[in-house]
Amino acid sequence: MDLINQVMKILASLLVVLLLSFHGVGQKFKDGDLIFQSSFSQQSAAIEEATNSPYSHCGIIFYENGVPYVYEAVQPVGKRTLDDWIESGVNEMYVVKRLKDTTILGMKEIAAMKKYAVAQFGKNYDGVFHWSDKEMYCSELVYKCYLNACQIKLTTPLPLRDFNIDGPLVRKVMKQRYGNDIPYDEPMVSPDQLFKSPKLMTIN
Repeated sequence: MDLINQVMKILASLLVVLLLSFHGVGQKFKDGDLIFQSSFSQQSAAIEEATNSPYSHCGIIFYENGVPYVYEAVQPVGKRTLDDWIESGVNEMYVVKRLKDTTILGMKEIAAMKKYAVAQFGKNYDGVFHWSDKEMYCSELVYKCYLNACQIKLTTPLPLRDFNIDGPLVRKVMKQRYGNDIPYDEPMVSPDQLFKSPKLMTIN
């Protein structure tokens, strides 16, 4: 009987190892990966016009009990499963980026990023793209997660005037949101700036 129990324990241990190994193979992305898409939001086309980019929305991937979620700034700031997030994008197309230096994000850094992001949950989406922490827009959340939690500066914020603000879609949105008081010097970070960060590499 003792021999049978020992054999059963060994088999159980092997099964656990195999399951963990299989899960690791199936986990395509990693905590802290950045994900980009074109969304169906009303301002999406204006953002793409202002940044000369096909991407208007972004978030950060974090796993919870083996399930991948995207932490994002929409209305309100929160999270969705990765599958739901992908399905919400135009043609379900997306790109995932990761730090080239994969040694930077350890368990401590990931925990700090998650803690910072969760602390933003429930905040309103910042439709006027102010640089305060009272409200958040998508690329601001991603940028500040890396900067505040890990002291990693993925890009440099630019004033509004440095973007392509002369296009008809951009002009229309600015008129609707700012009227005649356009904050040309307000620092901003776009999804495209993060996408083009030299510190990142493409995963998919």
